[in-house]
Parts: sequence; structure tokens; C-alpha cells
Amino acid sequence: MSNSVIEFEQVSKSFGSQQVLSGVDFAIKGGRTTVIAGASGQGKSVTLKLILGLLKPDSGRVLVKGRDISRMRGRRLNEMRMNFGVLFQGGALLDSLSVFANVALPLEERTSLAAGEVRQRVMQILEQLGLSGHEEKYPAQLSGGMKKRVGLARALMLQPEIMLFDEPTTGLDPEKAMEIYRLFLETQQKFGYTAVIVSHDIPKIFNLADQVIIMGQGGAKYFPSPEDIQRSSDPDIREFVRITMGDIYLSKTMENDYEQS
Repeated sequence: MSNSVIEFEQVSKSFGSQQVLSGVDFAIKGGRTTVIAGASGQGKSVTLKLILGLLKPDSGRVLVKGRDISRMRGRRLNEMRMNFGVLFQGGALLDSLSVFANVALPLEERTSLAAGEVRQRVMQILEQLGLSGHEEKYPAQLSGGMKKRVGLARALMLQPEIMLFDEPTTGLDPEKAMEIYRLFLETQQKFGYTAVIVSHDIPKIFNLADQVIIMGQGGAKYFPSPEDIQRSSDPDIREFVRITMGDIYLSKTMENDYEQS
């Protein structure tokens, strides 16, 4: 698919006797938000690690911008990874560094920018993410939601084309989780990156999604929109909907359709 940024072609991955992925195929289009959902242990985080080249598939190809990342090594792999920003569950902030120093780290490690330019860029992203005035604080002084913002700011410093989010609202109460979701939506629209979000926070996370991949039993099922999940006649998907969404959940689009009918 010509407008796909990430493609899995017949990807299989096992750990010992446990097969996590078996002949998985899907494509992720550029400039959109894709949510990867499914029960625990179904390969969601493994999928992110394959995309980053942290794991190699047993068979099949993982294409990033048309190139097989699973075959890359050394400098070529590091160059490809420059296309990514990653926000982990806990934010992965360094406790011994201030907010400013945490956010500046990618620029200091990966570029030759002068200190003044680094400071200008860091202060700009802190302002954009509502972190102005917090630059001298340390992670221990921040709330869970603020740590997520700092982690996102750091992930965006190299202006990545692709952002990967691994269970980004773990540990947050529902109100803070919704705040972070709104932030994700705003930053994706502002920066135009391709977003891939692994999340268990269903159905709320679907309101961010342009497209959805549901993983289970070693496979992956692609849906062009959250609405297509609810309209599916696949027995496994219908059971997934029943368990995770219930009978009364409607996506925003379906709510609008219902109100207008």
C-alpha cells in the first residue's frame, strides 16, 4: 500500500513454545492514529518492539517506510529509529534530571545544536504542552499526568514522523487519562505524525482512532474505523465488543448517526 508507513507481511513470532504472532498482515497509513487493542498477552507490545527493530520476527517482514527494519543493523538501524518517538508506560524519565534536562536529552545526544538553540527548542515544546514554569522541577515533584506530558515533550524533540505509545495512560485516574487523550489528539493534529497507540483503555481510546487493529489468537484484524468493529459479523470480534464495550457504548460517529435518525 503506497501510503502505508508501517507494514507487517506474514509476520510470526514465538517465545519458546508460545507463539504470539502467526502470519500477521496489516498496514498502518501515514498521518493517522492507529489503535492496537486486544486482551493481555496477545502480542500488542511485541508488535511495537518489532516495529522499532528491538525484536526480530521468526519469519515475515516488518516494513517501515518501505524498508525491512528487521534486516537492519548498526548505523542503518539507528538512522531508521530517528523516525520514531516513543512514550512508554511510565514515561521513562530520568529521576536525577530536571524536566528541562530530560526533554533536552535527545537534542544533546543526537544533534550538534548549540546550547542556546537547544534551550529555545526545549522551552518552546514545554510551552506547547502546558509545562512552562516546570522546567526546573524533578520527576518526583510531578503528578502522573505531568510526567506523561514531559515524556511526550521529550519524544517529540526530534520531530519524529512516527509516534509509538505503549499503554500511555497506565496508572492515571479516568479524568487524567481523558486529559492525556485530548493532549494526544491535539499534538497529533498539530505535528501531523503517524500515531500508533497500544492501549487496554477500551472503549475510550477508540475516540482517538482513525483505524483499529485488534490482536488475538496469534492474528491481527484490521478495521478502517472504530465503527467497523461494532458492525462486524465476526464471532470473535462480536465477543470482543460485548466484553469491552457492552451493549450501550456507541462511538462518537455512531452517536451522531443515532441522534440524526
